[in-house]
Parts: sequence; C-alpha cells; structure tokens
Amino acid sequence: MKGKSKSGGIGRDINRYNKSDMPLILITLALVALGVVMVYSAGSYSGERLYGTKFYYVYKQLLGAGLGAASMFMLSRTDYHVLKKLRYVILAVSVVLLAIVFIPGVGIENYGARRWINLPFFTIQASEIAKFGFIVFAAAYIGSREDKITTFRGILPVVGVGAVICVLIILEPNMSVTVCMAVLMIAMLFLGGARIKHLLMIIIPLIVAAVVLILIEPYRFKRLMAFIDPWDSPLAEGYQLIQSYYGLGAGGFFGVGLFNSRQKYLFLPFSESDFIFSVIGEELGLFGCLAVMTAYIIMIRRALKIALAASDRFGSLLASGIAAIIAIQVTVNIAVVTGSIPPTGLPLPFISSGSSGLIVFMSGIGVLNSVKRRSHASAALMFEHQNRKKAGTTKAKRETKRAEKRSLRKKLLQKRA
Repeated sequence: MKGKSKSGGIGRDINRYNKSDMPLILITLALVALGVVMVYSAGSYSGERLYGTKFYYVYKQLLGAGLGAASMFMLSRTDYHVLKKLRYVILAVSVVLLAIVFIPGVGIENYGARRWINLPFFTIQASEIAKFGFIVFAAAYIGSREDKITTFRGILPVVGVGAVICVLIILEPNMSVTVCMAVLMIAMLFLGGARIKHLLMIIIPLIVAAVVLILIEPYRFKRLMAFIDPWDSPLAEGYQLIQSYYGLGAGGFFGVGLFNSRQKYLFLPFSESDFIFSVIGEELGLFGCLAVMTAYIIMIRRALKIALAASDRFGSLLASGIAAIIAIQVTVNIAVVTGSIPPTGLPLPFISSGSSGLIVFMSGIGVLNSVKRRSHASAALMFEHQNRKKAGTTKAKRETKRAEKRSLRKKLLQKRA
C-alpha cells in the first residue's frame, strides 16, 4: 500500500493517507506546552508556599508531558487492533486500579476522597485510566455486535461494565467523574447505534440516581445552591465560583499579562488544576480563551474525521469515544469555571495539572493517530472523489448559467435588430 502509481492516482493517495495527522499532533503539543506554562503560572505561588519550590507542579507536569509524548509516539506506531485483543486485560486493570485506591497505604486520601494511587515519582488517578479502558471495551464490544446493539439485551454488557466503573468512582467519592463516565457510556451506545427508547431507559434512572446522590450528601446540595446564588455564601460554597468570576472579569479582552494573575495568590482554590481556565482568562483575556477553545474544536473535529475514515467499525468507535471524552471534559470544565453548571472537579484535558490525566489523554491522541495511519485508502479516495464531484458539479452549474446568459443576451440583440 506504500507504492507509487505511475498513472499518478492511487499510489500517491495511499502513501499520503497513511501519514500521521500532523495538525492533530501539533495542536496536542501546543495545548500541552500551554499547559506547562499555565501550570507554572497558576501554581508557582502555592507550590512554593506548600512544598518549598515554585516549580513543584511544573516538574510533575513536565514528567507527565514527557511520558505522555513517549506513549503517544509508541501508540501511533502500534496497530490499534492490539487494543481490541487486550480489551479484557485493559478493562481488568482499570477496575483493579479503581479498587486498590481503597487499600490503606496504597490509595491516597485528599480532601476527604480516595482517588489517587501513590507511586515513587507521581500519583495516578485511577479514574482517568478507567475512562479510556471503558472506551476500548465498549468500542470492541459494540463494533463486533452491530446486529445486537439495537436490542436492550444487547447493550446490557456495556451498561453493566459502565455501572461497575461508576459505582467504584462514586465510592471514592468523585461525583464529577462519575457523571462524566455516565455521559461517556450514553455517548458510546448512541454512536454504536442503540435505539433512543433504550437509551431513555438508562438515562432516566441515571438522572434519578444523580438527584438522590445530591440530596443524601449535604455538601453536594450546598454546592447546587451556591451555583444558583454564589453570593449567598461568599466565604463558603460560593467562594470558588466568585473568585473564578473575578479572574475572568479582570482579564477583559486581552488579559492582565502572562504570569500576572492575582487570583493565583491563594484566592482561587485549585487554580493550577480544575480552575486553570479562569487563570487563562485572567492572564490572556477573552481572546486567549477563544484561542484555547478553538484549538479544542479543531482537535475534536480532526478526531471525528479520523472516526469517519476508519477502516473498520472498531476503529471508528474507538476514535469517536476518544473525541467524546475530550469534548465532555472540555465542555464540563469550561462550563463550571464560567458558572454555567454547578461547581464540580474535572480537569481541563492537556492543560490542567495532573500527570496521569496528561499521560492518558496524550496516549489517546496516539491511538487516534494509529487509526488515521491505518485507515483504508478507499476512505480517502471516497472523500476526495466527493470533493472533486462537488467541485465539478459547481463548475458545471456556473457554465450552464453562463450559457443561459449568453443565449438570453443573443435573443435580446436579435429582437432589437
């Protein structure tokens, strides 16, 4: 498939189509580089105050970026079908990691939750790995059961696995990632062709469960009330959202300048992680925020294009799932920071502080590139043929209109004569 055709057509198209998706890779690296800079800016003061060095968070981010880049390169060169063969192993590892966070001495408790596994150089957030483990399993299962996915019984294995992962995550507790995981599960089923009535049979109980989880935990209910009116509790539950507003408002159109944020001086909690977008808005302004959002839109669009051109159903669903989880986390994070939805802790992909999340998301980009590199040449030729056909049709219409105008002009001249 890498030979060149003397006729000038297919050989060159195949060779070109099997190259890496450079726009996707460049956007990823740009977001990661921005993340390193913004993590340093947002976390330098708290890092020096809490850990004795202003480079504490940026060291971890650079380590995650290095390991993530290596994983991205390796997975780009690996046939993504290997993931299908290892789907049960990947899923089992994901579930085991979620379970061992509850083991004392292994799982780290922070802010009343056990979400991290302690390693010598950095910590792993098991839920980040579990989301991608679920995508691999769901893509493999749905991709090989196209006829069964339209039945309620056919979607039960995906729902069952998703439910197990959601239960383990909510026990940490981590409701934000649980909601993210539930939305991802619905998205995978929808993309796989599940019927709307079957999805509603899952969505309605999930909404009821979410309401119950909010009501049984007082702090979650207080967060909801703070979202409605954060100034009702400006020093308690509404404090973080108000400080986020101050940061975004202070930035204006062009920002106060890189490294010049005032909110990072312990005014805005988690400024280097969950609320880093607020610091971006403060330092780089509205245009900086729009540039970041545009980069994400281009990334997601490239991922969906890869999904459409994939050579098989598994590759298409795998790429779609990765696009979905990026879109879900970006949307939720920005919505929280801007006060569009109730506050919840969910990092901004590729930018927020967090080694494990950065490694996993960069690995996802590597998988996307693997799907792109191994897409069937006929898909590329099909899109190119459609573009040429569309261009030819447009040209033919223009020629027809010109001919009609010439004919009409000729008739008018004849009448005048």
